[in-house]
Amino acid sequence: MLCVLIMAGGKGTRFWPLSTEEKPKQFLKLIGEETMIQMTVNRISNIVSIDKIFISTCTNYVDLVKEQLPDIPNENIIVEPEGRNTAPCIALSSFIINKKFKNSNIVVLPSDHLIKDNYEFLDIVNCADAFIQNNKEAIVTLGMTPTRPETGYGYIKYGRENKKFEKHNIIKVDSFVEKPNLEKAREYLSQKNYLWNGGIFVWNSINILNQLQKYSPSTYNALKMINNINDEELIKYINENYKYTESISIDYAVLEKSDSIYVIPSNFGWDDVGSWEALERYKDKDSLGNVLVGNAKAVHSEENLVISSTQEIVIEGLNGIYVIECDGKILVGKKSNVSNVKELKKIL
Repeated sequence: MLCVLIMAGGKGTRFWPLSTEEKPKQFLKLIGEETMIQMTVNRISNIVSIDKIFISTCTNYVDLVKEQLPDIPNENIIVEPEGRNTAPCIALSSFIINKKFKNSNIVVLPSDHLIKDNYEFLDIVNCADAFIQNNKEAIVTLGMTPTRPETGYGYIKYGRENKKFEKHNIIKVDSFVEKPNLEKAREYLSQKNYLWNGGIFVWNSINILNQLQKYSPSTYNALKMINNINDEELIKYINENYKYTESISIDYAVLEKSDSIYVIPSNFGWDDVGSWEALERYKDKDSLGNVLVGNAKAVHSEENLVISSTQEIVIEGLNGIYVIECDGKILVGKKSNVSNVKELKKIL
């Protein structure tokens, strides 16, 4: 049995001011007519029924989840009392999923990533699920074939132990690598045995809890009584005990320590669309290379990024700038510096 955990608690600060702490990017229509989280749920619901899809989020976003995903059962919305990184989030969710669907496999998905080839993505998820069914103590991650020397992603270095399972390669992971500088990213691209870490994992629910008990015991022990708590007392128990978990990522807590991690090299048009630069890759451009979103116009101007949510914006005779307007805030700067909007938020 396959269940799905979609992680939807992020604040999306790199997309400010369009993405805010009140309504971060997973709840926005960045590409197409659906929000990012709706795209994620609709994509995976082709192979998993809605009662087996769980959303992990924080208190502030519960209403947004219910509004945008009305078919998700209320008991499948897992609420973190506070953000404590991905290991506690996964521990909490795995306890709850395993309690409802004992010994199930779980695919963990970010809520705000773009996938172009849904068929290939679902085929690989099904392959990973089948592999875990036959290898209960393994963990599978999906590694994205890099297309450029990207400094904004972590990487997965894989080794030579290559297993052919169904029609996909499943390769033993050597190590997880932090976001590199440009020189290192170019090196990884040329070496051909590095993949982007997209944060997509498949594992057995009991195995990941065993791994957390071994490598992150404080987190496991803080939440282990979930198995014995009735539904009426569950929220109170979580609120009282979540603060005792270790604030650490699942990569550091488990993946870098476990000796049974495998990766499936994947090429299904993945992007985390985590920045304005990334969004520009997928928006249509006019004949002069301008990206114009909303009520925006460019006259005698080239290679600009202009985003309007409420006000009309017209630029003239400008090249290589960004203009981002949202809720009365207007940011203007060199397009090459658009990644600095997160720092501008601190100044303002």
